[in-house]
Amino acid sequence: MSQKANARVERKGFLSPSTRENLRIYRYKFTRNKLSVLGLILVLLSLFFAFFALKIVPYPEHIGSFVDYANANQPPSGAHWFGTDQMGRDVFSRVIYCFRGALQMSVVVLAISVPVGTLLGLIAGYYHGTWIDTVIMRITDVFLSVPALILALCIASILEPNMTNSMLAVTIMWWPWYARLVYGQASSISGEYFVKNAELVGASRMHILLREILPNCLSPILTKMALDVGWVILMGASLSFVGLGEQPPTPAFGQMISDGANYMPDMWWLTIFPAAGVAFMILGFNFLGDGIRDMFDKGGH
Repeated sequence: MSQKANARVERKGFLSPSTRENLRIYRYKFTRNKLSVLGLILVLLSLFFAFFALKIVPYPEHIGSFVDYANANQPPSGAHWFGTDQMGRDVFSRVIYCFRGALQMSVVVLAISVPVGTLLGLIAGYYHGTWIDTVIMRITDVFLSVPALILALCIASILEPNMTNSMLAVTIMWWPWYARLVYGQASSISGEYFVKNAELVGASRMHILLREILPNCLSPILTKMALDVGWVILMGASLSFVGLGEQPPTPAFGQMISDGANYMPDMWWLTIFPAAGVAFMILGFNFLGDGIRDMFDKGGH
């Protein structure tokens, strides 16, 4: 094909044959695992609930400050699919709204911790064996030496209990995982010929880090991100469970589970349905993460 023809194809937005073939391979690898497809469906449903919660719930007024003692503690029925709580609020409406807070938690935490951890891992890996590597990775090791939940609880407990501070607590303890992951990848890639060639032609350090090394680290980063969404949601629910997350009357998964546990087993729906919502999101993102891992697996068929 002539250069003019190639230019016309690019202007029309058509994909090259090699790109189409790569996309076909990625799609095949992803869809051959049915659990990955199920995970994608669950994730899309979670996103739908998060974005349109106020439009699809039957009782949007029950999400905030609302009291209806006449209908309190009602079991699941046609009027209230998940029953009502001790204040007479519709549990289904509140559970669906919890998807928004859980998704917000995961997006904010990963949006901050992934770039920070990735950049520090790239720098430490590129300068492997130097004092820069030592300083960055020893700080990373200090954070990783403390159990993640314990560290998050310690940070959140000294701050005012709210959604913002719970996100901050999880973010502070999450970036080291990406620093460690990228450090291992960058350490091995920094010795490859294409990196040395870039150095010989005078490429800047930032160019080498972001244009030469980073693209070769993207597949494990994306896989871990998809898997980490579920863990961040679980971490946020754990903080909320002990009262360090979203504060009433705004509903949160952990808060609803904690409140409902006081009424088990008689009013089981107060705990079971919020717990099912957490499991719904975690399973969806974990299955999706497995699919992304399979998609980038170079040894797959």
